[in-house]
Amino acid sequence: MRSGTRLAYDIVDVFTDRPFAGNQLAVVHGADELSSEQCLAITREFGFSETTFPAAEVDDGREYATRIFTPAQEIPFAGHPTLGTASVLRASGRLTSDDCVQVCGAGRIGVRFSGDGAASR
Repeated sequence: MRSGTRLAYDIVDVFTDRPFAGNQLAVVHGADELSSEQCLAITREFGFSETTFPAAEVDDGREYATRIFTPAQEIPFAGHPTLGTASVLRASGRLTSDDCVQVCGAGRIGVRFSGDGAASR
């Protein structure tokens, strides 16, 4: 990543229905070409417990890959990053199915949307 490179991101509060509550999460878009070291540096810059880096491609409106980082390391899975990332992708129109699959270090994790909420399955 060159100095001055711009990446879009969302900051969301997971497990709450109001701002500035719940678990903070940064979801960084367009980061497919970033190295693990670059993702870790971005995660540390946000300073949240986790930051995710979803792949740009979403298959059939229902399956996407993501990487999850803490300020210390990449991790295979975590609950609030899974649900928060899925909700961000859903809100942007990239996930269109009620039954989705996140592909991450832990494998294939199912996510189901119901009403205005999401749950892993």
